[in-house]
Amino acid sequence: MKIYHSEDLWTYLQKANKTVVMYGMGNGADKILNICDRYGIEVADFFASDGFVRGHSFHGKTVISYSDVKAKYGAENIIVLLSFASSLPDVLALFDKVDSECEMYAPDVPVCGSTLFNMEFFNAHKSEFEQVYGMLADEESKFIFESVVNYKLSGKISYLRDAVSSRDGVWSLLGEISAAADLGAYNGDTVRELKKYRPEAKKVIAFEPDRRNFKKLSDYALAETDIKVEAINAAAWNCETTLTFADSGSRNSGAFAKGKTVEVSALSLDSVLDGEGVDYIKYDVEGAEKEALEGSRKAIEKYSPALLVSVYHRSEDMFALPLQIKDMNPDYKFYLRRYPYVPAWDLNLICVEERQL
Repeated sequence: MKIYHSEDLWTYLQKANKTVVMYGMGNGADKILNICDRYGIEVADFFASDGFVRGHSFHGKTVISYSDVKAKYGAENIIVLLSFASSLPDVLALFDKVDSECEMYAPDVPVCGSTLFNMEFFNAHKSEFEQVYGMLADEESKFIFESVVNYKLSGKISYLRDAVSSRDGVWSLLGEISAAADLGAYNGDTVRELKKYRPEAKKVIAFEPDRRNFKKLSDYALAETDIKVEAINAAAWNCETTLTFADSGSRNSGAFAKGKTVEVSALSLDSVLDGEGVDYIKYDVEGAEKEALEGSRKAIEKYSPALLVSVYHRSEDMFALPLQIKDMNPDYKFYLRRYPYVPAWDLNLICVEERQL
């Protein structure tokens, strides 16, 4: 594994002699500002894309346009910190444009938890990173792993441009699927994707804890005629319990998110399966992947279903989740794939037994 940086972004920003400005507002910006405060890094201004400035303010400063921030300081004199995420091609192209005109970074801050992916964190877990890198089954996986680690340390989005995978390529790794479990089913979008790529699928157990998302999922399940969709209004967990949950009604609703909260039921997949097997399990549970995996241990150990696991919500996910799965079932081969996104979201670990390929 090649690491090209001896210091992380935050250490670099502490000694940089340019004016630091922030591109975007909202929750992501708040997280980055908190880390900047910790490191003593001053953010001089906030800006939005040209055409999106509405005279509003953020943290006591009037939000200006990209053109205005360049005119105020000079493009060559600023460091831009990107503080929002996107997978939309036109927005990613805009990120590339700003990156070509200014010194720009997209700081990696965890979606869940408070552990920062900095050089201290990497060095403390270097052996685990190297172990997982050695477990990866092909060169594409190793390239993506290496690129994402270098991005997380440096904040440079250039590492992410080529470290992308196609959905066709991801599904080519998965074998035949008759029965599946979708943990974090949102509104049914990933069941629709399963139906597209695996029309032979007959049944999906779909967990979705958010009440508004679950209503949409239930409506889809009632209308679906090709696949039996068993919609379950619960969070995927390692036992039956009640969790405090973010009531956002968005894809990012989760047991570890902040904001308005409600209490929701949580169940293990093993308890729902009650000894039955599935061919495929998808985990995208907003930071609860560790618990959801443990809650499907029996199915993983006995039936070796193909797995697709999100490994980007927590700083430790890239090594902790693969090692957890290997402990459950050492017969899996491990692949890493990533869909286009800035920051390094939609990073997925695919686990399949060699006989399934």
